[in-house]
Amino acid sequence: MILAAAQTKPKQGDISGNLIDHYRLCEMAHAEGANLLVFPEMSISGYEREKACELSFSKNDSRLDELRKLAGDHKLIIVAGAPIMLNSGLHIGSFILYPDGSVSIYAKQFLHSGEEKFFKSSFDYNPSIELDGEKISLAICADIDIPLHPENAWKNRSTTYMASIFYTPKGIATAHDLLRGYAMKYSMNVLLANYCGKSWGLEAGGKTAFWTSQGDLIAALDGSCSGLLVVEKNNGVWTGKTIIHPCEE
Repeated sequence: MILAAAQTKPKQGDISGNLIDHYRLCEMAHAEGANLLVFPEMSISGYEREKACELSFSKNDSRLDELRKLAGDHKLIIVAGAPIMLNSGLHIGSFILYPDGSVSIYAKQFLHSGEEKFFKSSFDYNPSIELDGEKISLAICADIDIPLHPENAWKNRSTTYMASIFYTPKGIATAHDLLRGYAMKYSMNVLLANYCGKSWGLEAGGKTAFWTSQGDLIAALDGSCSGLLVVEKNNGVWTGKTIIHPCEE
């Protein structure tokens, strides 16, 4: 099994440009034989609050058509972030696009201070991904700050905890410490996808990473370049590598 995490530099509010970047990274992940590719929080729009409603997606949004096609053509599960409008309101969410054409949605459960002015939190959209004997639970950014969140993933018998975040250089060291601790405490692998560059007027910290269920760091990107982290499990042993986005070389 091969998992990949994208580290992106989103263009603020540029849906078309960001989707093109997603397509390139999907092709890179496919070239590495990946079974799943996860993107950071609100990766399609860039992190937004004030403009999130006008940039929001619906579950069957036609702007997802090419990502759906790539998921099917490459037998690749794609997890991409966006502001998503649901019956319950506007949510920070992740689309889970499956090779068979089906779509699931994960909604952020715990919001950062200030996000509640624009978004709703929800525990009603909390699917797991089953892949080659792994049960993968999702998280978005502030979810990882709440110990109850990874604890619930463990209670749900998850073997991998996958977090899409937007953390600054100052905060990413804390995120790494938290996630490594969760890996060891709950015996879950942890896959992290973060931005680099600037979004919403803030620098992002990058350092997309993967830890085994023993807390061993297998691979991590640096803080400045966009690219791909790829980890592979063979006979229970994880190995990993990082690939810089061609546009950054």
